[in-house]
Amino acid sequence: MRFIKTIAMLAAMGSDIGIGAASVFRPTKPPAVPLAVRSPYLNAWLQGESGCVLPGEWPRFWTGDIQGWQGYVAVDGVAYNWMGGAPGPGPVNQLSLEYTSTKSIFTFDVAQKITLTVTFLSPVYPDDIQRQSLQFSYVTVTAKSSDGASHKVQVYMDVSGEWASGDNSEKVQWEFGTESNLYYLKFWRENQHEFKEANEIASWGNWYLSTGFHEGLTWQIGQDTTVRNQFAGNLTLSNSQESEFRPVSENWPVFAFSHDLGNIKDDEVERIFTLGLIQDNVIHFARQNNTLEPVQGLWMSFYNNSDMEAVVSFYNDYRHAVETMSLLDQRIEKDSVEVAGQNYSLITTLALRQTFGAFQYAGTPENPYIFLKEISSNSDIQTVDVIFPAFPIFVYLNATLSRYLLDPLFEHQESGSYPNKYAEHDLGTFPVAKGYPSGDDEAMPLEECGNMIIMSLAYAQRTGDTGYLTAHYPILAQWAQYLIEDSLVPANQLSTDDFAGTLANQTNLAIKGIIGLKAMSQIAQLTNNTDDFKDKAEDYLMTWKAYAINYDASPPHTTLSYGDKDSHGILYNIYADRLLGLQFVDQSVFDMQSDFYLTVANEYAVPLDTRHTWAKSDWEMFAAAVAKNETKEMFIDKLAEWVGKTTTNRAMTDLFDSITGDYPSGGPTFVARPVMGGMFALLALPKE
Repeated sequence: MRFIKTIAMLAAMGSDIGIGAASVFRPTKPPAVPLAVRSPYLNAWLQGESGCVLPGEWPRFWTGDIQGWQGYVAVDGVAYNWMGGAPGPGPVNQLSLEYTSTKSIFTFDVAQKITLTVTFLSPVYPDDIQRQSLQFSYVTVTAKSSDGASHKVQVYMDVSGEWASGDNSEKVQWEFGTESNLYYLKFWRENQHEFKEANEIASWGNWYLSTGFHEGLTWQIGQDTTVRNQFAGNLTLSNSQESEFRPVSENWPVFAFSHDLGNIKDDEVERIFTLGLIQDNVIHFARQNNTLEPVQGLWMSFYNNSDMEAVVSFYNDYRHAVETMSLLDQRIEKDSVEVAGQNYSLITTLALRQTFGAFQYAGTPENPYIFLKEISSNSDIQTVDVIFPAFPIFVYLNATLSRYLLDPLFEHQESGSYPNKYAEHDLGTFPVAKGYPSGDDEAMPLEECGNMIIMSLAYAQRTGDTGYLTAHYPILAQWAQYLIEDSLVPANQLSTDDFAGTLANQTNLAIKGIIGLKAMSQIAQLTNNTDDFKDKAEDYLMTWKAYAINYDASPPHTTLSYGDKDSHGILYNIYADRLLGLQFVDQSVFDMQSDFYLTVANEYAVPLDTRHTWAKSDWEMFAAAVAKNETKEMFIDKLAEWVGKTTTNRAMTDLFDSITGDYPSGGPTFVARPVMGGMFALLALPKE
């Protein structure tokens, strides 16, 4: 396992703290650190330009906008900053950051007296839709004496109204309350606009910062400087709230808790905080006849439509969360190392929270949905060619989840609300899934027909639910007919890599359609329908090899488009053949591409194609999964090196320059996208 050190650029406060030492990063220093990442609206990160050092830095929403979140600790009467950019107390010294699949664990030295450990836990429950339906995250603060002496310790945390509104001119309201063993600070945007966003932040719902009652707990709601100075000067809060509701940016109201931990010497003392969002209705969805209807949050069915029941339940579930997530962390690390080594593990563990952070769980236990937000590219909802690269994570963790993503797409198109014969690209702009009754979505006809057929078969194979294929056979056959018409010689059109523009005769796009036809052959057989697809797929594959491969090159390889012998690209769509266990595409094609990639690799990756030096990390892992061992290791080692060295400094991008490691010059800036589920491509393959 690699250990990368980076110097923490922290000024010390007085002689108590001393000079800031280097922070250690395990397993590496990520581009950004997930803090509270559970949904498109609870999606907060520590960006990498800080050197991934938390004291003195504001956490940020995935957009890069500040989300006020401040943490202090006081030791023997002196306050220090462990999180946030507020002026005042100086920073503690960050000793280390470790990330697992579900946790980000910071360890701090406070004046060489106290070791403070802060753990941000964003649970991922692939087998538990009830728990996964809550948009809440945990933060635990643990203090222990580091010098053997006894020290008085107080800890503090606040959040600002920036969480509740992406428009800082909007007024927020608030209240303090208690329920059972829980104290909570509730705040919300006064002008609630259901299914609307401001700068990507939801304009509806209630936010809760909560903590359990202990002796020495105090709270306060008020102006940021007033509340923070109250703690820094008095080591306690006033148990009071300002009565004047106001805009987010008018004297910046904050919502704060403080715990007095007493004298700490031999034992660790821990306090738990929870932060999250409650929304009753979460999606506006055109189910039938193009009529938009609200879809409730899935959480409502499990918690009796009660905010308080959900908030209390999440807090009280902490021990279960810790145990369950430790098992999941161990599973992902163990499986990743067994398949491809430690470098692969550092990639998959960083991808889990980011992927699930783009999902909104909705509906009822009898009819659950997972709605996906295409974060940062254009905020589409249920984008088929974003679900497809993310698909390996579902196949690996729980294939049933993939049905909850596909259901809205089938339901909308089978209602007759979409006029085109090929598959719809997406369902609108999150959180409104209205579809395209005029058929004017971003057209990727071959791409999406192939994706829908491949994903449907993969779901049925891994779950045994062939009834799903029977239920949707008519529309699957309709899409397969489009593949018959267009896949061998694709018309000028977009593929999923739409940033590269349209292109005719795309080799990689064609093979997706041809594999889609082979998959449709399997679907026909599984559903006792006439197989009109097998022979066509086999004939197309033979012709494709003649069109697509430059046999004169040394080494030979497929071209980007038919006949363009000076071109090449990553042939990532052959991954679907192995994912489905079809054994359809010749092994010689896999081996040929595997050998070729070694000859065109740049510093951090193999370029996506010859149009740019840009690379796509999801497709790199698709290619690695079906490559020879030497090539697989090359892909993984280069991407792992990129993770630790990239200057992108935001939630892990899937598009970067393969030479510089930075965002592509002149290209789009992708961050926090769920396509990182593709990092699990190796783990999703069928067991031999």
